[in-house]
Amino acid sequence: MKRVGRITRGTTNINRLRRVDRWMVHDDAIVRVLSDVPQPVVVDLGYGARPDTAVEMALRLRKVAPELRMVGLEIDPERVVEPRAGVRFALGGFELAGLTPHLVRAFNVLRQYDEDEVAAAWAQMQAALAPGGLIVEGTCDEIGRRCCWVVLDADGPRTLTLCWSPEHTERPSELAERLPKVLIHRNVPGEPVHRLLQLADRCWDVAATHAAYGPRIRWRQALTLLRAQGTDVVIPRGRSVDNVLTVPWSEVAPR
Repeated sequence: MKRVGRITRGTTNINRLRRVDRWMVHDDAIVRVLSDVPQPVVVDLGYGARPDTAVEMALRLRKVAPELRMVGLEIDPERVVEPRAGVRFALGGFELAGLTPHLVRAFNVLRQYDEDEVAAAWAQMQAALAPGGLIVEGTCDEIGRRCCWVVLDADGPRTLTLCWSPEHTERPSELAERLPKVLIHRNVPGEPVHRLLQLADRCWDVAATHAAYGPRIRWRQALTLLRAQGTDVVIPRGRSVDNVLTVPWSEVAPR
């Protein structure tokens, strides 16, 4: 099978993708797709020069799907390693090496492509999904303090999530530089994602009255204010070490 894609820089760090992994373990849709079959197939596409993040992903997702079959795919043959920690590694690109996965994570891959190449890459991965399967496609900074991702199913994008460490980020709009490739050039006046970031900043400012309780409580208040402003935002249940903003794709779809 012809591999589809280009070799990227492959930069990675241990624990870089911890935030998206934590989010996946608690997301209802992802937990459901991993629980609907006895041995779900999970792919980490483009794990980079070292396999650490694929192994970490498997370890975390096995909390909700102990029997999952994890495969790390890399388009660079020199990066493919022997199996370890219950994870198999193989050559593959956006065609997903002929696999039919229930879940795909493709992080920091399309960031190195042009915006007009995103649709074809998405379509290639979507075509390979198992029924009901999901794709988590996004980007993050070098040590994973700021992350943004889109969740897609076979029909198209479903949600956008921004996730960050409150200790190292002053305002929600600072995540703009980590938006997925499909949105990163859309952060301009008149585009929905720009409006969302500006409104999130304003709600964060108004929620300063809750600053004494810590940045996570303040962010929960900001989410409440966002919802009151008419944004269809998810307010997470329980406590979280991360600040998270999840909205339906319809809230940010490019014009």
